[in-house]
Amino acid sequence: MSKPLAIGIAGLGTVGAGVANLLRSNAGLIASRAGRPIVVTAVSSRDRNKDRGVPLTGLRWYEDAVALAADPGVDVVVEAIGGSEGPARALVEAALAAGKPVVTANKALLAIHGR
Repeated sequence: MSKPLAIGIAGLGTVGAGVANLLRSNAGLIASRAGRPIVVTAVSSRDRNKDRGVPLTGLRWYEDAVALAADPGVDVVVEAIGGSEGPARALVEAALAAGKPVVTANKALLAIHGR
């Protein structure tokens, strides 16, 4: 199998933690369908000590979501912060400027700033 696709998740609330858990618990199925492993390698959230129900050991941690977007070890950025401005917008703009694909379900951000 080829080199793993490295995912960075910004926002570890219900959606972000859920994405991380689904990627981990379905890793074999996802890898077989994608033709390569897909692994979470970095995360960003405000409170490092909050229990989110997702194992974070071994992941790179960023308090600043824009720094996650700039991480050369992240191939794809998942925006799970929410809101149409502030950190969510800054993250998406930084990731796109770095040439990285962005995955988001943030309808407000897309409705106001999407092109």
